[in-house]
Amino acid sequence: MTLELMPPLMFGGLVVFLLIGFPVAFSLAAVGLFFGFLSIELGFFTNAYLGNLPLRVFGILSNDLLLAIPFFTLMGAILERCGLAEDLLEGTGQIFGKIPGGLAYAVILVGAVLGAITGTVAASVIAMGMISLPIMMRYGYDMRIATGVIAASGTITQVIPPSLVLIVLGDQLGKSVGDMYAGAIGPSILQILLFVLFIVGVSIFAPHKVPPLPDEALTERGWVLWWRVLKGMVPSVVLIFLVLGTIFMGLATPTEAGAMGAVGAVALAIINRRFTWPLLRQAMENTMRITSMVIFILIGATVFSLVFQGVDGSLWIEYMLSHLPGGATGFLIFANIFVFFLAFFLDFFEIAFIVIPLLAPVAAKLGIDLVWFGVLICVNMQTSFMHPPFGFALFYLRGIAPKEVRSSDIYWGALPWVALQLVLVAIVIFWPESVTYWLDRSAGVDPSTVRIEVPLPDLPEDDAPPVFR
Repeated sequence: MTLELMPPLMFGGLVVFLLIGFPVAFSLAAVGLFFGFLSIELGFFTNAYLGNLPLRVFGILSNDLLLAIPFFTLMGAILERCGLAEDLLEGTGQIFGKIPGGLAYAVILVGAVLGAITGTVAASVIAMGMISLPIMMRYGYDMRIATGVIAASGTITQVIPPSLVLIVLGDQLGKSVGDMYAGAIGPSILQILLFVLFIVGVSIFAPHKVPPLPDEALTERGWVLWWRVLKGMVPSVVLIFLVLGTIFMGLATPTEAGAMGAVGAVALAIINRRFTWPLLRQAMENTMRITSMVIFILIGATVFSLVFQGVDGSLWIEYMLSHLPGGATGFLIFANIFVFFLAFFLDFFEIAFIVIPLLAPVAAKLGIDLVWFGVLICVNMQTSFMHPPFGFALFYLRGIAPKEVRSSDIYWGALPWVALQLVLVAIVIFWPESVTYWLDRSAGVDPSTVRIEVPLPDLPEDDAPPVFR
């Protein structure tokens, strides 16, 4: 067996494990260790090379940046149960209720706000589904439109900071989370606009599918309505500033901001009189499960990548992808199609830990901005939550939807929104400024104008410099 055969055999072995249904974290570790020992026997590298593995595992466990994941997960789990989504949805729904598609607009806007304060898709989809889906059904919304807008608005969370995906991608690409968050601002706004424009189109050409609320459903007027909206919106804005504003202003790291967000979520739960010890326990258990899953996948991925690098797998990937027709554009199109189809079978953590380390070196060699590339992949990976039949957002919605809602309506309703997400992928590819515009690339000082003068001490003319022996 030659060295050239090892990378494709490793990749194929991983695919076989995943198709069997073996857990991803253990599949990565098992394939890595098997081919690692095999490579030692065949003389491709020595035992000392695998000695790097404990150091890499310790590096993962001591990575302060990854602490942001449990903090943001805990924040989202608490906010899911504290009544904030209910206040926002009911108040916003009352404001837009008089116009066709008003409830759908409310779901999109509240989904964006919840995405900016929770960072988790499950919290957004479950909260909005439980509150808004029964109301949409009661007042005659088309079932596919109703289920589609709820699931899609929950997936906006994937792109809007403080998205967990952006934290993971920043770590894998070696870029700061602050830059990833700043780069995601433009695509987040564009995604919301695309969703709103779709509802506008439906309300114009098929208004019967998104009827306005009748007058008897608009129970609140005037200052009472505005007070209800402000009651839900002001705490949200304060929490968004604590989480994102401090990061963008350089006052806090993502980990510190996540800690403040978790404390703010507890405060909001107390203010809404929803805080209980069982609520906190459930939120902590959910956080523990997600964090453990991420760490185990990351450890398995580092085992696989260490051996893959040792058998020149990175050179194999680089050679294949850097010789695609079309140069950088061809690579981007291939990478996004590849990620899109992987998202049918893998979730975003698995894609980030397995695929991104393979694609990032090629992107860097082709001169592609890695922040832009990371945000582009993040936009693409949000489709993983909407793919019928494996999309997690669809599973969440199916779990809380009434029995009369058919699964076929949920799946068919997701397709237009997946298409809109792919439109955003194309926009980001062909309009890079949608990402890079928000990045501060100015150095503040022109390096060519900098002069450094080191003053020399005044010495008598007859003194000679000291001689050191």
